[in-house]
Amino acid sequence: MKQIKLEKPRSGSKLVLDTLKNLGVDTIFGYPGGAVLPLYDALYDFDGIKHVLARHEQGATHEAEGYAKSSGKIGVALVTSGPGATNAVTGIADANADSVPMLVFTGQVATKGIGKDAFQEADIIGITMPITKYNYQIRRTEDIPRIITEAIHIATSGRPGPVVIDLPKDIAAQEVSYINDTTLDLPSYQPTIEPNSLQLKKIVALLEKKKRPLLLVGGGVNYADAHDELVAFAERLQIPVVSSLLGLGAMPVEHPLFLGMGGMHGSYAANMALAETDYLINIGSRFDDRLASKPTMFLKNATVAHIDIDPAEIGKIVKTHLPVVGDAKRALEILLTVETPQTTYDKWVAQVQDNAKRAPYSFEPEQGVNKPQEVIKLIGEITNGDAIIVTDVGQHQMWAAQWYPYKHSRQLVTSGGLGTMGFGIPAAIGAKLANPDKEVIVFVGDGGFQMTNQELAILNGYGVAIKVVLFNNHSLGMVRQWQESFYEERRSESVFDLEPDFQLLAQAYGLKYDKFLDPTTIAEDLKVITEPVGMVLEVGISQKEQVYPMVPAGWHNDEMLGVKFNA
Repeated sequence: MKQIKLEKPRSGSKLVLDTLKNLGVDTIFGYPGGAVLPLYDALYDFDGIKHVLARHEQGATHEAEGYAKSSGKIGVALVTSGPGATNAVTGIADANADSVPMLVFTGQVATKGIGKDAFQEADIIGITMPITKYNYQIRRTEDIPRIITEAIHIATSGRPGPVVIDLPKDIAAQEVSYINDTTLDLPSYQPTIEPNSLQLKKIVALLEKKKRPLLLVGGGVNYADAHDELVAFAERLQIPVVSSLLGLGAMPVEHPLFLGMGGMHGSYAANMALAETDYLINIGSRFDDRLASKPTMFLKNATVAHIDIDPAEIGKIVKTHLPVVGDAKRALEILLTVETPQTTYDKWVAQVQDNAKRAPYSFEPEQGVNKPQEVIKLIGEITNGDAIIVTDVGQHQMWAAQWYPYKHSRQLVTSGGLGTMGFGIPAAIGAKLANPDKEVIVFVGDGGFQMTNQELAILNGYGVAIKVVLFNNHSLGMVRQWQESFYEERRSESVFDLEPDFQLLAQAYGLKYDKFLDPTTIAEDLKVITEPVGMVLEVGISQKEQVYPMVPAGWHNDEMLGVKFNA
């Protein structure tokens, strides 16, 4: 391998920072420990990379996720060996499930101690192999720039995902005068970006034979920044659109062709369209089990075209008749050049739009009680639908998906595939640091809030003015809802009889705090959210509040509970 002589000897740690800076990384989220002391010593006077001190390694990885999801740039986290690395596993698994470009450096004991049960040693390569796109353990200091260059390329190209680099302490401390060539040479890793144009022409040609076509869009459309192309394609052919949870924002919620989110807590219009379509064109969605709860019946009578960057997802869940591997944006650009068939779908569009009018998302007003749906709707109005919305996981996540008026790609930052409680607050911090000029609002329940609220310590120290909207129903709302619906209302360990005083907690972190209990003043109360400071806004809601509509696990999309039709 070709070697490059350095102007002067550099330690492994300085090579790490030099390479990251040269590749455009300007922010790292991390937490120091013994095995990464050489890296932190190098960071002490290194210019050009901002380090954000998390309060827990899981928080660091979720912060890196929020940074990446909201911006499209790679998120970088740095943790120590052993427990530091294992604490990061949840964030790595979350990033893997949601295709988030992330690079995680884990410290490791010195090479002579590896495999000998040294203090704070863990086999993080073995542990993370199933939940990373790739991982490395560096054994030669001169390989550091090459491996980091490869790792970032792998994490950000094709279907994005997390890459782990395990860095032994002695390799980070050692000085070298030469480094190995950093030119990318990965013959076995050649993701398909350019889609097959003949297959795309077949997708358009088939429209002439169909009466009820439907576009399903997933996170792949948002990650490819294909928002404009999607809207143009849907409008050109006048085809209605349904999204997955991670596809929200790919098409403005208020667009007349958009039917909402499909699946377990999707809209009536979206789920009925999925049940009745005769031709589904899926762009960037993996047909997950929250969307296709009963795969044997899902799209049973429809022709399926599936465009995805990852060939492993095509045909994995649903039989695909027209497969296309490639980048969603590039695919839509080509689709927009294909001659449009003369067929029109006015009757079908009128039918699905009528469903949207007959059974929109709704909730029952309750005397003296704040409704979380109304709170989210009001915040949508106050922010003009332009805020970056981050959620934790649970009932509030689904209400946020249903009721906020999304307009933009990368506007919703949420844990989709893994469903990680505790994701919300750190992810919002990462999103705000990546987008300092945008309003960032995080919806969180009292359960998830108590998992990672220590990350609130970052807000004042780094000038991170996120707005935390804490829905407090004194329970694990989604767990309780399932217990009430399917376990004879046996609320086993899902109700919090004792909780901390969240006001005192917010004050301990030096944050503005308000508590809203009166629904008659909530519209005015929520206007405080526009103030340019970090804050915690606690909103008391009913413990009986449920998320509807609901397609129970294993049911077909048109078998929805809790649908309310207009009179």
